[in-house]
Amino acid sequence: MRTTTRVKLSALFFLEFFIWGAWYVTMGTYLDKVLHATGAQVGAAYSAMAIATIFSPFFVGMIADRFFNAEKVLGILHLLGAGLLYYLTTVTNPDGFYWAVLLYSLAYAPTLALANSVAFRQMNDPGKEFASIRFLGTIGWIVTGWLIDKVFKISTDQLVFTFKMAAVASAALGVLSFFLPTTPPKAKGQKTTFAQILGVDAFVLFKDRSFTIFFVASVLICIPLSFYYSLTNLYLTDAGMQNVTSNMTFGQFSEALFILLIPVLFRTIGVKWMIAVGMIAWVLRFLCFGYGDAGPGEWMLFAGIILHGVCFDFFFVTGQIYTDSKAGIAIQSSAQGMITMATYGIGMWIGTLLSGYVKDAYTLNGISQWKAIWMVPAGIAAVVLILFTVFFKDNQRATFKPVTLDS
Repeated sequence: MRTTTRVKLSALFFLEFFIWGAWYVTMGTYLDKVLHATGAQVGAAYSAMAIATIFSPFFVGMIADRFFNAEKVLGILHLLGAGLLYYLTTVTNPDGFYWAVLLYSLAYAPTLALANSVAFRQMNDPGKEFASIRFLGTIGWIVTGWLIDKVFKISTDQLVFTFKMAAVASAALGVLSFFLPTTPPKAKGQKTTFAQILGVDAFVLFKDRSFTIFFVASVLICIPLSFYYSLTNLYLTDAGMQNVTSNMTFGQFSEALFILLIPVLFRTIGVKWMIAVGMIAWVLRFLCFGYGDAGPGEWMLFAGIILHGVCFDFFFVTGQIYTDSKAGIAIQSSAQGMITMATYGIGMWIGTLLSGYVKDAYTLNGISQWKAIWMVPAGIAAVVLILFTVFFKDNQRATFKPVTLDS
């Protein structure tokens, strides 16, 4: 790969995840503290991205893959996204905010797949080249937290700035996209059905009992995951932690570190116990949040944040490898698409809505009972862990295959 192409693709992923990290992490706090939204309204706002994830494969598969260059569609969507992000700064009603963020999410979600398409089409050996470029996405997410807390020193009542920051980055990426390497539609002239986009070809995998257990567990474990994404920033702010947004980036540092252990552990303890360890980390994370505080117990808050790397890598990345090994080349794309839609789409959608209702149920006289709130996702994760370890029998130690990160 040429150096100029590598630089452009690195900038693509840096900005792609900078945009997402800039507004997504603090949105719950913004809605609660600035727009005075209810927990249900916060949950609904976070569900927008999950809904968009369900519908984005149709857009990519039926339109972007068949008629237009990926880099041009990417540019148009990010320019549209810049306008929608700026519009969000003018919305002062939580219900109106939901519809605006849903529109934005529908524009942003397809860009994740399009960015991957542009990158992969330029690579001779994606297994060796992609990881170092995709890593810039993690860096972009981390940088947003440090800019918000350390550089711009944004206070809670100034969080509207994060949407403006994301809008500027989206406009920049929109312009940059038109200068990315030409990526013609790969399915031009081919007939693509809704069934193929939904991953129906991969339904054959459900004949395998262990895969079915894994699939159900994947959907269910995304329910407590949604609590982490939608409520953590608000919770840590209420707990009195300083520099919350930048502190939360330790979760991304942890993610980058623990992924390095996957090849070794996949061969030693096997897929079942790697996924189980990820689920155990889920339970521990919410217990740390439930019993931690910003005083002597602050170490528990940091432990909960850092456990994100174990939670994500040992479950999602290992799950991607497991799915890939079960599917084979013929239905590889369909299988990964099916898992992504089920987890980041259906599972996250259920979880985001539930998290809002749970927060409202445990808020008395305007004060959130955070210990009780965190026990709900901890309990859900514990039940999923027990069911998974009892019924999942496959503990293969397959050869490691490089995978892409989508968090």
